[in-house]
Amino acid sequence: MRYLAPDTMEAAVAMLAEADGTSRILAGGTDVLVQMTSGLVVPDLVVDIKHIAGTNEITEEDGGYRIGAAVPSAAMNEHAGLKALWPGVVEAADLIGSTQIQGRATIAGNLCNASPAADSVPALFAANATARVVGAGGTRDVPVTDIPTGVGRTSLAPTDIIQSIYLPARPSGSGDAYQRFIPRTEMDIAVVGVGVSLTLDAGGTCTAARVALGAVAETAFLLEGAEEILVGSSLDDATLERLAGAASAACKPIDDKRGTKEFRIKVAGVLARRVTKIAAERARGN
Repeated sequence: MRYLAPDTMEAAVAMLAEADGTSRILAGGTDVLVQMTSGLVVPDLVVDIKHIAGTNEITEEDGGYRIGAAVPSAAMNEHAGLKALWPGVVEAADLIGSTQIQGRATIAGNLCNASPAADSVPALFAANATARVVGAGGTRDVPVTDIPTGVGRTSLAPTDIIQSIYLPARPSGSGDAYQRFIPRTEMDIAVVGVGVSLTLDAGGTCTAARVALGAVAETAFLLEGAEEILVGSSLDDATLERLAGAASAACKPIDDKRGTKEFRIKVAGVLARRVTKIAAERARGN
């Protein structure tokens, strides 16, 4: 196995393009190193991108924030501006593993690992985040919703590297939130995860909404029809009940030792209602 640590994205892409066999990109390493030590992946080349300028930085951009691919979730949790603008994304990232893991784990890696139960992914979907991807064909911005394509699979080419994740600006009266259900109190994998982002006008009427679910299908996904249910409403109980029903109906989960299909379907509706309430309270400034 070869280990290379380039100082530019262009060099990193060139290394991947010239590589024979299996390659892996190292940012935080909390997934890749576990896969390597367990024998699930035996890469011929590991390209470490942590030394590339910008990958360890959180920067303001057009009213939003750009998060470098190697920024750990612990650094996100310590960034006051990011927490104020996108608290739901930050709290989702803060659920990835233990405190020690959070010192290394990244949301870009969480996205690329393509686990259906990844905590930060539903929150990123709800936030309408974009990934800046550098590859053999140049640089492009890709909606994060287009990255995961299945369990452990993404739309990225072998020479593609996510350089950063961008969380956009948002109007006043906006809030987001993320919650999951897990069997234990901490350090477990989500049985169901829900992210919500919404905007309320001065009168409390919802004017924009995105709801995303995780761990209930092969990939996280945006809940189709959520905007139609929520926008124009005051988020009253009847509206939230309709949302809960839509969330449950959209689930295509599996049975496993952490939860049955029926349990996941029920919890998805409960969490959709609960997380929407939390996002709305934040939108109201509470």
